[in-house]
Amino acid sequence: MRLILVGPGAFGAKHLEALSAIKGVEIVSEVGPNPEQAGALAKKHGVGAIDTCLDEALERTEVDAVILTSPSHLHADQASACLRAGKHVAVEIPAGLNWPEILALSDLSTQTNRICSVGHTRRYNPSHQWIKRRVDKGDFSLQHMNVQTFFFRRENTNALGEERDWTDHLLWHHAAHTVDLFLYQTNEMICAANILAGPVDDVLGIALDMSIQLQTERGKLLTLALSFNNEGSLGTEFRYIGDTGTYIAKYDELNTGDDQIIDVSDVDVSMNGFELQDRDFIESIERNRTPVSAIQNVLPSYELLRDLEAQLFDQNRGYH
Repeated sequence: MRLILVGPGAFGAKHLEALSAIKGVEIVSEVGPNPEQAGALAKKHGVGAIDTCLDEALERTEVDAVILTSPSHLHADQASACLRAGKHVAVEIPAGLNWPEILALSDLSTQTNRICSVGHTRRYNPSHQWIKRRVDKGDFSLQHMNVQTFFFRRENTNALGEERDWTDHLLWHHAAHTVDLFLYQTNEMICAANILAGPVDDVLGIALDMSIQLQTERGKLLTLALSFNNEGSLGTEFRYIGDTGTYIAKYDELNTGDDQIIDVSDVDVSMNGFELQDRDFIESIERNRTPVSAIQNVLPSYELLRDLEAQLFDQNRGYH
Protein backbone atom coordinates (compact mmCIF):
# COMPACT_ATOMS: atom_id res chain seq x y z
CA MET A 1 0.00 0.00 0.00
CA ARG A 2 1.65 3.23 -1.18
CA LEU A 3 0.59 6.39 0.59
CA ILE A 4 1.10 10.15 0.59
CA LEU A 5 1.02 11.96 3.93
CA VAL A 6 0.01 15.62 3.83
CA GLY A 7 0.96 17.84 6.78
CA PRO A 8 4.24 17.46 8.71
CA GLY A 9 2.82 18.76 11.99
CA ALA A 10 1.90 17.11 15.28
CA PHE A 11 -0.73 14.78 13.83
CA GLY A 12 1.35 13.96 10.77
CA ALA A 13 3.99 12.65 13.15
CA LYS A 14 1.37 10.57 15.01
CA HIS A 15 0.25 8.92 11.77
CA LEU A 16 3.78 8.26 10.53
CA GLU A 17 4.55 6.53 13.81
CA ALA A 18 1.34 4.49 13.57
CA LEU A 19 1.96 3.54 9.94
CA SER A 20 5.46 2.30 10.78
CA ALA A 21 3.82 -0.52 12.76
CA ILE A 22 1.75 -1.72 9.77
CA LYS A 23 3.42 -4.20 7.40
CA GLY A 24 3.34 -3.56 3.68
CA VAL A 25 2.95 0.22 3.91
CA GLU A 26 5.23 2.61 2.02
CA ILE A 27 5.09 6.39 2.44
CA VAL A 28 5.94 7.53 -1.09
CA SER A 29 5.87 11.25 -0.34
CA GLU A 30 5.35 13.73 2.47
CA VAL A 31 3.67 17.00 1.50
CA GLY A 32 4.32 20.29 3.30
CA PRO A 33 4.86 23.92 2.34
CA ASN A 34 8.03 24.14 4.44
CA PRO A 35 10.69 21.78 2.96
CA GLU A 36 12.89 22.05 6.04
CA GLN A 37 10.11 20.99 8.43
CA ALA A 38 8.85 18.27 6.09
CA GLY A 39 12.38 17.04 5.45
CA ALA A 40 13.18 16.57 9.14
CA LEU A 41 10.07 14.43 9.71
CA ALA A 42 10.58 12.53 6.44
CA LYS A 43 14.15 11.65 7.37
CA LYS A 44 13.08 10.42 10.81
CA HIS A 45 10.46 8.05 9.34
CA GLY A 46 12.21 7.03 6.11
CA VAL A 47 9.81 8.77 3.74
CA GLY A 48 10.91 8.48 0.11
CA ALA A 49 10.33 12.04 -1.16
CA ILE A 50 9.05 15.50 -0.31
CA ASP A 51 6.52 17.57 -2.27
CA THR A 52 5.64 21.17 -1.50
CA CYS A 53 2.07 20.99 -2.83
CA LEU A 54 -0.62 18.33 -3.01
CA ASP A 55 -1.18 18.65 -6.79
CA GLU A 56 2.41 17.58 -7.43
CA ALA A 57 2.11 14.58 -5.14
CA LEU A 58 -1.18 13.45 -6.71
CA GLU A 59 0.57 13.19 -10.07
CA ARG A 60 2.53 10.23 -8.70
CA THR A 61 0.77 7.36 -10.46
CA GLU A 62 2.08 4.74 -8.04
CA VAL A 63 0.16 6.22 -5.10
CA ASP A 64 -2.89 4.33 -3.81
CA ALA A 65 -4.13 6.63 -1.07
CA VAL A 66 -3.59 9.84 0.89
CA ILE A 67 -3.66 10.69 4.59
CA LEU A 68 -4.46 14.36 5.25
CA THR A 69 -3.28 16.01 8.48
CA SER A 70 -3.23 19.54 7.09
CA PRO A 71 -4.94 22.60 8.67
CA SER A 72 -8.69 22.18 9.18
CA HIS A 73 -9.79 24.80 6.65
CA LEU A 74 -8.00 22.84 3.88
CA HIS A 75 -9.53 19.43 4.64
CA ALA A 76 -12.62 19.47 2.42
CA ASP A 77 -10.90 20.91 -0.67
CA GLN A 78 -7.84 18.68 -0.37
CA ALA A 79 -9.88 15.54 0.28
CA SER A 80 -12.02 16.35 -2.78
CA ALA A 81 -8.88 16.78 -4.89
CA CYS A 82 -7.65 13.35 -3.77
CA LEU A 83 -10.94 11.67 -4.66
CA ARG A 84 -11.05 13.36 -8.08
CA ALA A 85 -7.50 12.12 -8.70
CA GLY A 86 -8.73 8.58 -8.10
CA LYS A 87 -7.08 8.20 -4.67
CA HIS A 88 -8.65 6.91 -1.50
CA VAL A 89 -8.29 9.45 1.32
CA ALA A 90 -8.24 9.51 5.12
CA VAL A 91 -8.76 13.05 6.35
CA GLU A 92 -8.15 14.12 9.91
CA ILE A 93 -11.09 15.56 11.81
CA PRO A 94 -12.98 17.71 10.91
CA ALA A 95 -13.91 16.66 7.38
CA GLY A 96 -14.82 20.31 6.79
CA LEU A 97 -15.86 23.46 8.59
CA ASN A 98 -19.46 23.62 7.39
CA TRP A 99 -22.26 21.25 6.43
CA PRO A 100 -22.43 21.93 2.66
CA GLU A 101 -18.76 21.12 2.02
CA ILE A 102 -18.90 17.99 4.19
CA LEU A 103 -22.07 16.75 2.46
CA ALA A 104 -20.47 17.43 -0.94
CA LEU A 105 -17.40 15.45 0.10
CA SER A 106 -19.57 12.49 1.09
CA ASP A 107 -21.39 12.62 -2.23
CA LEU A 108 -18.09 12.78 -4.13
CA SER A 109 -16.78 9.74 -2.28
CA THR A 110 -19.85 7.81 -3.43
CA GLN A 111 -19.65 9.11 -7.01
CA THR A 112 -15.96 8.28 -7.43
CA ASN A 113 -16.26 4.93 -5.66
CA ARG A 114 -13.29 5.90 -3.49
CA ILE A 115 -13.07 5.67 0.28
CA CYS A 116 -13.12 8.85 2.31
CA SER A 117 -12.39 8.00 5.94
CA VAL A 118 -12.50 10.69 8.65
CA GLY A 119 -10.24 10.76 11.72
CA HIS A 120 -12.85 9.97 14.37
CA THR A 121 -10.23 8.16 16.43
CA ARG A 122 -12.54 7.66 19.40
CA ARG A 123 -14.33 4.94 17.45
CA TYR A 124 -11.03 3.02 17.46
CA ASN A 125 -9.56 3.64 20.91
CA PRO A 126 -9.56 0.29 22.80
CA SER A 127 -11.22 2.00 25.78
CA HIS A 128 -14.26 3.07 23.74
CA GLN A 129 -14.32 -0.20 21.79
CA TRP A 130 -14.59 -2.06 25.12
CA ILE A 131 -17.64 0.05 26.06
CA LYS A 132 -19.18 -0.36 22.60
CA ARG A 133 -18.99 -4.15 22.81
CA ARG A 134 -20.71 -4.20 26.19
CA VAL A 135 -23.44 -1.88 24.92
CA ASP A 136 -24.01 -3.99 21.81
CA LYS A 137 -24.20 -7.20 23.87
CA GLY A 138 -26.73 -5.65 26.23
CA ASP A 139 -24.41 -5.90 29.25
CA PHE A 140 -24.28 -2.13 29.75
CA SER A 141 -26.97 0.44 29.11
CA LEU A 142 -25.51 3.92 28.87
CA GLN A 143 -27.58 6.52 30.72
CA HIS A 144 -25.34 9.57 30.73
CA MET A 145 -22.07 10.39 28.99
CA ASN A 146 -20.35 13.26 30.78
CA VAL A 147 -17.35 14.62 28.88
CA GLN A 148 -14.76 17.31 29.50
CA THR A 149 -12.54 18.52 26.66
CA PHE A 150 -10.08 20.95 28.20
CA PHE A 151 -7.03 22.62 26.67
CA PHE A 152 -5.06 25.78 27.29
CA ARG A 153 -5.08 27.52 23.89
CA ARG A 154 -5.33 31.27 24.49
CA GLU A 155 -2.54 31.56 21.93
CA ASN A 156 -2.68 29.98 18.48
CA THR A 157 -0.59 26.84 19.03
CA ASN A 158 -0.84 23.17 18.08
CA ALA A 159 -0.77 20.05 20.26
CA LEU A 160 3.02 20.42 20.62
CA GLY A 161 2.76 24.05 21.70
CA GLU A 162 4.11 25.28 18.36
CA GLU A 163 2.75 28.42 16.72
CA ARG A 164 0.47 28.00 13.73
CA ASP A 165 -1.26 30.27 11.23
CA TRP A 166 -4.76 28.74 11.42
CA THR A 167 -7.36 28.49 14.16
CA ASP A 168 -8.69 25.33 15.76
CA HIS A 169 -12.42 25.16 16.52
CA LEU A 170 -14.25 23.84 19.57
CA LEU A 171 -17.46 22.95 17.70
CA TRP A 172 -16.34 21.59 14.32
CA HIS A 173 -13.25 19.83 15.65
CA HIS A 174 -13.31 18.96 19.35
CA ALA A 175 -17.07 18.67 19.82
CA ALA A 176 -17.26 16.59 16.63
CA HIS A 177 -15.26 13.81 18.31
CA THR A 178 -17.67 13.50 21.22
CA VAL A 179 -20.92 14.08 19.33
CA ASP A 180 -19.98 11.33 16.86
CA LEU A 181 -18.92 8.97 19.66
CA PHE A 182 -22.21 9.51 21.52
CA LEU A 183 -24.20 8.68 18.37
CA TYR A 184 -21.96 5.66 17.72
CA GLN A 185 -22.25 4.28 21.25
CA THR A 186 -26.00 4.78 21.67
CA ASN A 187 -27.10 4.09 18.07
CA GLU A 188 -30.17 6.24 18.71
CA MET A 189 -31.73 9.32 17.14
CA ILE A 190 -31.25 12.69 18.86
CA CYS A 191 -34.49 14.32 20.01
CA ALA A 192 -33.07 17.36 21.83
CA ALA A 193 -29.90 19.39 21.33
CA ASN A 194 -28.73 22.56 23.07
CA ILE A 195 -25.57 24.66 22.93
CA LEU A 196 -24.14 27.69 24.70
CA ALA A 197 -20.88 29.46 23.91
CA GLY A 198 -18.78 31.94 25.83
CA PRO A 199 -17.45 35.24 24.47
CA VAL A 200 -15.56 35.30 21.18
CA ASP A 201 -11.86 35.80 21.80
CA ASP A 202 -10.41 38.97 20.29
CA VAL A 203 -7.21 37.24 19.18
CA LEU A 204 -8.40 33.83 17.92
CA GLY A 205 -11.83 34.97 16.70
CA ILE A 206 -13.64 31.96 18.20
CA ALA A 207 -15.40 31.17 21.47
CA LEU A 208 -12.95 29.61 23.93
CA ASP A 209 -15.65 27.98 26.08
CA MET A 210 -18.69 25.93 25.09
CA SER A 211 -21.38 23.69 26.60
CA ILE A 212 -23.42 21.12 24.65
CA GLN A 213 -26.31 18.92 25.82
CA LEU A 214 -27.90 16.11 23.79
CA GLN A 215 -30.72 13.65 24.51
CA THR A 216 -31.59 10.54 22.53
CA GLU A 217 -35.05 9.24 21.73
CA ARG A 218 -34.79 6.85 24.70
CA GLY A 219 -33.58 9.50 27.12
CA LYS A 220 -29.81 8.92 27.12
CA LEU A 221 -27.91 12.12 27.88
CA LEU A 222 -24.68 13.74 26.76
CA THR A 223 -23.24 16.63 28.74
CA LEU A 224 -20.15 18.06 27.04
CA ALA A 225 -18.01 20.89 28.41
CA LEU A 226 -15.26 22.34 26.22
CA SER A 227 -12.65 24.99 27.01
CA PHE A 228 -9.48 26.48 25.62
CA ASN A 229 -9.14 28.49 28.85
CA ASN A 230 -8.43 25.60 31.20
CA GLU A 231 -5.20 25.51 33.19
CA GLY A 232 -4.25 22.08 34.48
CA SER A 233 -4.89 18.58 33.14
CA LEU A 234 -5.35 18.71 29.37
CA GLY A 235 -7.21 16.49 26.93
CA THR A 236 -10.59 14.77 27.01
CA GLU A 237 -12.07 12.61 29.75
CA PHE A 238 -15.18 10.53 29.06
CA ARG A 239 -17.31 9.38 31.99
CA TYR A 240 -19.77 6.66 30.96
CA ILE A 241 -22.55 6.36 33.56
CA GLY A 242 -24.79 3.34 33.04
CA ASP A 243 -27.09 0.83 34.68
CA THR A 244 -24.35 -1.66 35.59
CA GLY A 245 -21.35 0.55 36.26
CA THR A 246 -19.42 3.74 35.66
CA TYR A 247 -16.36 3.86 33.41
CA ILE A 248 -13.82 6.61 32.74
CA ALA A 249 -12.02 6.63 29.41
CA LYS A 250 -9.09 8.82 28.45
CA TYR A 251 -7.77 8.07 24.98
CA ASP A 252 -6.72 4.38 24.95
CA GLU A 253 -7.03 3.83 28.73
CA LEU A 254 -10.09 2.80 30.76
CA ASN A 255 -10.84 2.82 34.50
CA THR A 256 -13.88 2.05 36.60
CA GLY A 257 -15.66 4.86 38.43
CA ASP A 258 -13.62 4.10 41.56
CA ASP A 259 -10.31 4.26 39.63
CA GLN A 260 -9.71 0.55 39.12
CA ILE A 261 -7.76 -0.07 35.89
CA ILE A 262 -9.51 -2.18 33.24
CA ASP A 263 -7.19 -4.17 31.00
CA VAL A 264 -8.16 -3.42 27.39
CA SER A 265 -4.96 -4.78 25.84
CA ASP A 266 -6.80 -7.71 24.21
CA VAL A 267 -9.55 -5.58 22.62
CA ASP A 268 -7.67 -5.13 19.34
CA VAL A 269 -4.30 -5.76 17.69
CA SER A 270 -2.84 -2.54 19.11
CA MET A 271 -3.30 -0.14 22.01
CA ASN A 272 -2.71 2.83 19.68
CA GLY A 273 -5.96 4.37 18.42
CA PHE A 274 -4.20 6.08 15.49
CA GLU A 275 -2.68 2.79 14.37
CA LEU A 276 -6.08 1.05 14.56
CA GLN A 277 -7.65 3.90 12.59
CA ASP A 278 -4.98 3.66 9.86
CA ARG A 279 -5.19 -0.15 9.79
CA ASP A 280 -8.94 0.04 9.19
CA PHE A 281 -8.43 2.52 6.35
CA ILE A 282 -5.76 0.39 4.64
CA GLU A 283 -7.61 -2.91 5.13
CA SER A 284 -10.82 -1.36 3.80
CA ILE A 285 -9.03 -0.43 0.58
CA GLU A 286 -7.46 -3.87 0.26
CA ARG A 287 -10.70 -5.75 0.99
CA ASN A 288 -13.09 -3.34 -0.74
CA ARG A 289 -15.15 -2.71 2.39
CA THR A 290 -16.40 0.36 4.24
CA PRO A 291 -14.22 1.62 7.12
CA VAL A 292 -15.76 2.23 10.54
CA SER A 293 -15.21 5.98 10.20
CA ALA A 294 -16.21 6.36 6.55
CA ILE A 295 -17.59 9.82 5.90
CA GLN A 296 -21.01 8.33 5.16
CA ASN A 297 -21.02 6.76 8.65
CA VAL A 298 -20.06 9.94 10.50
CA LEU A 299 -22.28 12.26 8.45
CA PRO A 300 -25.09 12.38 11.09
CA SER A 301 -22.71 13.92 13.63
CA TYR A 302 -21.82 16.75 11.24
CA GLU A 303 -25.48 17.34 10.44
CA LEU A 304 -26.05 17.75 14.17
CA LEU A 305 -23.14 20.21 14.40
CA ARG A 306 -24.83 22.22 11.65
CA ASP A 307 -27.98 22.44 13.77
CA LEU A 308 -26.01 23.42 16.86
CA GLU A 309 -24.17 26.13 14.92
CA ALA A 310 -27.52 27.47 13.74
CA GLN A 311 -28.60 27.73 17.39
CA LEU A 312 -25.51 29.81 18.15
CA PHE A 313 -26.23 32.06 15.19
CA ASP A 314 -29.80 32.67 16.39
CA GLN A 315 -28.62 33.37 19.94
CA ASN A 316 -25.92 35.81 18.84
CA ARG A 317 -28.18 37.61 16.35
CA GLY A 318 -30.36 38.72 19.27
CA TYR A 319 -27.42 40.57 20.86
CA HIS A 320 -26.74 42.87 17.87
